[in-house]
Amino acid sequence: MGELIPGLPEDVARECLLRVGFRQLPAAHHTSRQWKAEVESPLYSRLRRANGLSRPLIALSQALPPLATSGPACKYAASAALSNSYRLVLHDPADGGWATLPPFPGGGGLPLFCQLAAVACGGRRKLVVLGGWDPETWTPTDTVHVYDFLAGSWRRGAPMPGPRRSFFACAAAGGRVFVAGGHDEQKNALRSAAAYDAEADAWAALPDMALERDEARGVCVDGRFVVVGGYPTQAQGRFSGTGEAFDTAAWAWGPVQERVVDEGTCPRTCCVAPSAAGPMYMLRDGHLAARDSGNPWRSVARVPEDGRAATTLVAIGDGRVVVLGAGRHGGGEQAVYVLSEETGANGAAPSWARAVAPPEFAGHVQAACCVEV
Repeated sequence: MGELIPGLPEDVARECLLRVGFRQLPAAHHTSRQWKAEVESPLYSRLRRANGLSRPLIALSQALPPLATSGPACKYAASAALSNSYRLVLHDPADGGWATLPPFPGGGGLPLFCQLAAVACGGRRKLVVLGGWDPETWTPTDTVHVYDFLAGSWRRGAPMPGPRRSFFACAAAGGRVFVAGGHDEQKNALRSAAAYDAEADAWAALPDMALERDEARGVCVDGRFVVVGGYPTQAQGRFSGTGEAFDTAAWAWGPVQERVVDEGTCPRTCCVAPSAAGPMYMLRDGHLAARDSGNPWRSVARVPEDGRAATTLVAIGDGRVVVLGAGRHGGGEQAVYVLSEETGANGAAPSWARAVAPPEFAGHVQAACCVEV
């Protein structure tokens, strides 16, 4: 087939390709048949991870920025169509970069309140966008879209099985994307759950949860899909502090766990570090708190004052936690704070670093997840 890079030994050429940045991966993928075969190989992905060349990125469902406050277009700034327009954005905590992902093929905006999850598929990570509300009709959708960072393109996935649900729990665990709870089109809280295999593009039904859980949070803890909080149909807005864990190996729900979060607390800001035994994190009373399995919540660090209005929390694989949300003073500012590992070198206390979000990436964030590329 010839040389990977003319004039270079094969091992040197391979080292060069391993160092292609994630933004240039689609270009490398389309350069030649040899490069396409190389970057698609499982060995390529393994070597990037083994050499620390893969990057944890944060994928965000983020509102489009408002129009300029002056000039002939300013009278359209309050347009409902604009204020309800969302797009998918990538943030790289390592270099502070921001970028948009291409829109879905065929047009149409990003569904409101959709869920995001990153899952291994064919040896590499892909971003899965599930459900939400049609941005034009505000009706719930069952759509699934899968983004391939290597090809730089979307494909339509198999639709979520019924009933069409809103505000459901969602997380990737054990190589699948799990959804559970939420409410149907008649506002009935749900116990049903399902799992999506992105590589096979197929859904599998799960046993029902023990409790109805509308507006619950899904996280991955020790490889299990854990659904936290939520409320039943007859208790609108009165959040339970319980949780249920689905064992992906046994394909069964465990017993209901009491006091996973505080009673009455909306758990939508919970997240969990993507590691073998990562704690669950939550914003509580101006602090970032952590909860290890079976232990009570403990304060990790006080959130900086202008990050207190943050509504989104993401954990990334190297031990850091990212807090995102509108700045305290408003004005279209996006507060993005990255916390170092809970305990630094020599037992040093964790510290926050603020990431600068350009004005064009200052919109409200509805959902987020970490994806390694």
